[in-house]
Amino acid sequence: MPKSRSKSPIQWRKQPAEHNYPAAESYLTLLYRPGKAARLVDGLRKARMTQFMAKDILRASRVTLLGINNEHVESDRRKIRSHTELSPLLLVRDADLGWVVIADGYHRLCAVYSVDEDAWIPCKIV
Repeated sequence: MPKSRSKSPIQWRKQPAEHNYPAAESYLTLLYRPGKAARLVDGLRKARMTQFMAKDILRASRVTLLGINNEHVESDRRKIRSHTELSPLLLVRDADLGWVVIADGYHRLCAVYSVDEDAWIPCKIV
């Protein structure tokens, strides 16, 4: 895992919060059949932690950044300012789509990017 070169004040939990997995499965069920979504989440639970730069996750996922006026993004920005640990992201590589699906952590990514686009974000990816 690359060392974080960013001097950002962002604090991270060592592992995703337990409630992130059902949230990820709920979202993934919109994209995949329920059985596949469940298998992906099982894989995420077992995956090792890694990290990628915020700007790279943004590009690979092809999502649009939410503005800081979004209440969830602003809530995560407040956590960053108060040095409250954020939960790592849960990501899925989708070869058929050709991009990375953010199964859980979209608002956290937007908040982190708004503070430091070069920040290293811990995540699990399958």
